[in-house]
Amino acid sequence: MGKTGTRHRNLMFRLVVLAALTFAGVCASLMVGRYPITLGDLVRALLGQPVERQISQIMYQVRLPRIFAALLVGGGLSISGAAYQGMFKNPLVSPDLLGSSAGAGLGAALAILFSFPMAAVKSTAFVFGLAAVLFTWLLGTKLGRGSKTSFLLILAGILVGSLFQSLLSLVRYAADTEQKLPEITFWLMGSLTKAGYVDVLVMAFPFAVSAGALIILSGQINILSLGEEEAHTLGVNTKLLQALIVTAATVLTAFSVSISGMIGWVGLVIPHLTRMILGPNFRYLIPGSFLLGGLYLLLMDDLCRSLFVVEIPLGIVTALAGVPFFIYLLMTGEKEW
Repeated sequence: MGKTGTRHRNLMFRLVVLAALTFAGVCASLMVGRYPITLGDLVRALLGQPVERQISQIMYQVRLPRIFAALLVGGGLSISGAAYQGMFKNPLVSPDLLGSSAGAGLGAALAILFSFPMAAVKSTAFVFGLAAVLFTWLLGTKLGRGSKTSFLLILAGILVGSLFQSLLSLVRYAADTEQKLPEITFWLMGSLTKAGYVDVLVMAFPFAVSAGALIILSGQINILSLGEEEAHTLGVNTKLLQALIVTAATVLTAFSVSISGMIGWVGLVIPHLTRMILGPNFRYLIPGSFLLGGLYLLLMDDLCRSLFVVEIPLGIVTALAGVPFFIYLLMTGEKEW
């Protein structure tokens, strides 16, 4: 009992450290940019003391909503990836496994092609992301029998993702090369430039519900990660649990993609890194993935808007950072992932 309590306190301390680092990352992000803000101005602004109007506008109208969006998107993708990896008992699983990213990309491309306003583009991306996963779930459960359910869900996700990617290529082929195609391409590469307070407020409630549901289910995800047959033997309703996990993870992923575009590798790499810090217990892994994922995407976004005069698409930077790290994970060959 004492050993268990010590381990719990140790892991909670690590979570607190991650939370402190995330807060430090938020403060650093408020200062970083093409218009740098000093630490003194930041402290005065946070304390409500008077600062230059330009500094106040940059902090509260430009950078702060983008920071909130980065935390939600990075945390949402990381939580989804961690939940899927536990559900499918597969370390190579990412949030777009069941086709949500491909569906959202197709929805956004269609909305851009027909000159919808940005709010409609994001809404269409979200709806198509949900529709893609629903299609995958119906196909997988229709074909799945017994212990093959998870495998056929993965196979159905690959098929649906390929279908939506093909339709997306068709939309890009039909798009105007002078205006529509560049806009679609930039959206697909991912960016937080158009994220605002409205996006954060719209995403806050479903994010809280979905993330809270996965945290509540974390104990059962621990059991499910042992395998479907073992979980069923221990009294877990695997069908219902899988449906709840897929629903929560899909909402998180679809909302994230609708705000930021298609950002890869976050939901694949961050759960592994969190597992190295906190271990495989999903009671700690899921909240830890949220903190580390939000911090990671926040730092990546800082690089995107600070390295060059022209902002780099966020998806490019996350891929450049994620691929070498994942190669390192494969080379080290951690067995007890």
